Amino acid sequence: MSGTLTLLREDLREFAGYSSARSSALQGDIWLNANESAWANPADADASSRRYPDPQPQSLRAALAGLYGCRPEQLLIGRGSDEAIDLLVRALCNPGRDAVVITPPVFGMYAVCARLQNVPLMEVPLRDTKAGFEPDYAAIAAAALARSAKLVFLCSPSNPAGSAIPLAEVERMAQRLAGRALVVVDEAYGEFSEVPSALSLMDRYDNIAVLHTLSKAHALAAARIGCVIAQPDLIAALRRCQAPYPVPVPSLRLALAGLAPDALRQTAARVDEIKRERERMCAALAAIAGVKRVYPSQGNYLLARFEDAEAAFQALLAAGVVVRDQRAAPQLGDALRITIGSPEQNQRVLSALRSGTQA
Repeated sequence: MSGTLTLLREDLREFAGYSSARSSALQGDIWLNANESAWANPADADASSRRYPDPQPQSLRAALAGLYGCRPEQLLIGRGSDEAIDLLVRALCNPGRDAVVITPPVFGMYAVCARLQNVPLMEVPLRDTKAGFEPDYAAIAAAALARSAKLVFLCSPSNPAGSAIPLAEVERMAQRLAGRALVVVDEAYGEFSEVPSALSLMDRYDNIAVLHTLSKAHALAAARIGCVIAQPDLIAALRRCQAPYPVPVPSLRLALAGLAPDALRQTAARVDEIKRERERMCAALAAIAGVKRVYPSQGNYLLARFEDAEAAFQALLAAGVVVRDQRAAPQLGDALRITIGSPEQNQRVLSALRSGTQA
């Protein structure tokens, strides 16, 4: 058994999962094995939706593998990266025993999935430093080892803090936790970052997994296409734990079209524009009266502290601008997270805050 598979729950190591009607490579022209309708729905113009879809479409798997620079067998497609988080927690963590380590303030789904699985949650808070929010790497590794954690989630760039984790720190974490825990690097916002992807470490460390999504840079949030990239044996085990048919045909078509060469060129241009706007907005926000601090960001958003966050939030709402209120998150009682929009939208944010803070 490989080192990766030793991290799986013992009761799932021989688990075969559900064998769907599309799991077998059968051939025929009359398909009567899945209790599907012989007729298309009247609203289904091209009759493409009456059949269950391929659970892991090879065309999309190959396109995503090409995009991220991995092998198709290292990649599992899911319903956004949220499903991948849930699969990892359920497949690796025994309820009530195997812990998950997170670094608040951070994306909330790690904690939600741990809670639903009745998995102990170890929180190692980010440190608020002059350079921005930074993980306490030594404390993370120590907590993982002390509590026999199976999963350590590192969000890079961090949501909502915006900071990215240097590749060397991911490598050191994987070394310290080898054979003990899987280091999961959530790169949902990786396209906006200048820090190289942790995917480059996977040939040397079998206890690294990377999460990606088409929801952010690729502007396909409603398609719900995400993936986890890891060692092939772990991917195969996760597939056995996954519910059938995670990739609807309309989502597949959107994703393939969005990964075509011309679409990728336009996406790259938009990412560059967002990066430029991010720097402009960071400086402009910091110059507004009532803004206490704007954190540097490697994502497509900025985290800002305000002298009166409620007044700022309401001023933006009055201008028709909705931002993410972070005041309930640990260490962020005066903070809002502002997504980088178009130049026109960003200007509206600045105008609303300038007017609101002067009122």
